[in-house]
Amino acid sequence: MKVFLDKFIGSTKKETSDKLMNHDLMKRQVAALYSLLTNLYGSDKLVLRAGKLEALQYMRSERLEERVLALQKLVFEDPTYDTLPAYEEIPAVLDEIEEEIADNIARRTVEDKLEKKINEKLQQRHEEYVKEIRMQVIKENTSAENAQTLKKLAILEKLEQRKLSSSAMEFLRPSTFKEIVGQERAVKALLAKLGSPYPQHMILYGPPGVGKTTAARLVLEAAKNNKSTPFASEAAFVEVNGATLRWDPREVTNPLLGSVHDPIYQGARRDLAETGVPEPKLGLVTDAHGGVLFIDEIGEMDTILHSKLLKVLEDKRVYFDSSYYDPHDPNVPQYIKKIFEEGAPADFVLIGATTRDPEEINPAIRSRCAEIFFEPLTPKDIKDILQQAADKLGVEVDEAVPEIISEYTIEGRKAINILADAYGMACYRSDAAGGQPVAIEVEDVMEVAQVSRLSPCVTRKASADREIGRIFGLGVMGFLGSVLEIEAVAFPARVKGQGAIRFNDTAGSMAKDSVFNAASVIRKLTGEDLSNYDLHVNVVGGGRIDGPSAGVAIFLAILSAIQGRPIMQDVAVTGEISIQGKARAVGGVFEKIYGARQAGIKTVLVPVENDKDIPVDIKGIKVIPVSSVEELIRHVFPPAEVDELVS
Repeated sequence: MKVFLDKFIGSTKKETSDKLMNHDLMKRQVAALYSLLTNLYGSDKLVLRAGKLEALQYMRSERLEERVLALQKLVFEDPTYDTLPAYEEIPAVLDEIEEEIADNIARRTVEDKLEKKINEKLQQRHEEYVKEIRMQVIKENTSAENAQTLKKLAILEKLEQRKLSSSAMEFLRPSTFKEIVGQERAVKALLAKLGSPYPQHMILYGPPGVGKTTAARLVLEAAKNNKSTPFASEAAFVEVNGATLRWDPREVTNPLLGSVHDPIYQGARRDLAETGVPEPKLGLVTDAHGGVLFIDEIGEMDTILHSKLLKVLEDKRVYFDSSYYDPHDPNVPQYIKKIFEEGAPADFVLIGATTRDPEEINPAIRSRCAEIFFEPLTPKDIKDILQQAADKLGVEVDEAVPEIISEYTIEGRKAINILADAYGMACYRSDAAGGQPVAIEVEDVMEVAQVSRLSPCVTRKASADREIGRIFGLGVMGFLGSVLEIEAVAFPARVKGQGAIRFNDTAGSMAKDSVFNAASVIRKLTGEDLSNYDLHVNVVGGGRIDGPSAGVAIFLAILSAIQGRPIMQDVAVTGEISIQGKARAVGGVFEKIYGARQAGIKTVLVPVENDKDIPVDIKGIKVIPVSSVEELIRHVFPPAEVDELVS
């Protein structure tokens, strides 16, 4: 019994000792956990945390269970822990607390690393931002100029202060309608079509140097003052030369219609390129909105560009497109979005000018435009222009000077140039003579003509004489009429019926056909067979005759040659001849009549079918419509011979 009691007492003492050791171990473990939390959160924050979680009184308790309960509240951040853990459950609870603390420490470690990296990035960005701001401030407060650049700027400014007078062409350009000589009807038509409440697109035809551009500019200024027109006072007159406008298949540049600079384009704006936004560049059609777009030499424009322009004329807007445009991109400015979605306004009046024939202009353009023809200038018009220029220059001019200059050109611009050159010669002579008054002499004009290698534009002049086998025909090139000297000579053939006919190879096949037509008419009219003659027909100067318009002239020259009948040399004829002896209509009658008058022709015979083409108020020349060769003969040969010939 004693042995049993000793064993029982010994085991009890051992269990008690083990319990005491476990209790001390748990106390130290709890203390260690509190110390870890203090290091983790800080003592002050730990106390505040305990107060919020209602664990402060349990932290300060001497009971192990209450201190463990406080740990649960603090670690799990749950104030609803109210039940004290059983003593024997404390080791398991402490294990859970340790696991949670370990997770918190690991999470905090990761967060600290991330926060450190974030702070480093923020610091880097902050430093870059500060550096950028500093550079911007430096740029604003400092200049990129140095001594070299400032010196060059001073040179440029000095050059700007040194100006020459305006050029002669600029100074002598017409500034009022009265100064536009010889184009009264054309100017009136321009005013009627542009000064209307519903202005029209127009094409101006005419030779160079007659005032087409100046007239269009002045007409717009006059239309602005007309209350019935839609043009505002600030309406623009945008001028461009059609020969310089070419279609770019890459669509990188288009000064007429506008283009789009994509972000990859070298000329794109940097701020738009960095955000990938395409930049529309507006063209001349938008610059001319509400005004006039004047295209000189419109006949030289690219055909594709013609088609594009037609679309703009119909829509009165120009549209842009780009594969880089994204309507949902928030970086796209509102004005760019509006241009891409609605297009740019392009409501203007188109005025095109050309020296080409109407048939050479795009038919679609012509169908949308009113057509106005400017007339060739006469020698009198040239003289008036020169006198007007001399008055502006304030210089005396020898009375023979305008007459001489009018022989060298029928262009107003060229005449002004010759006068300006002669004025320079006169000024040079005046300075050399000690400052005598400036006066333009005939010698000045002749010296200009020799230096510039000028030749008279009219080399064939009419006369009151009569000649056999020689007559003046009429031709036209562009909008300039001219006289053609046609001559014929006939010899009896060596063998009757085996004569030969020779004609200029350069004159053209249709002109040769006119010779054979004339042979048929002569045989029908007189009974003469041209095969009995060796006949040579020549166009003096070797000029090419475009079309059959010289048929009548060739007929009269051959008839005069084979019958020895003289032809009056102040008469010119034009018209196609049919094998029935009829005078048929030809083109360019208006210009031909002006060309004949310039050559001193007194009478022009034209087909009666061209009666509507004869100028209404033509002066200084007589125009007679004829329908047959019989009528032609009556006006060309001497009256005493006409009845004999016609009968």
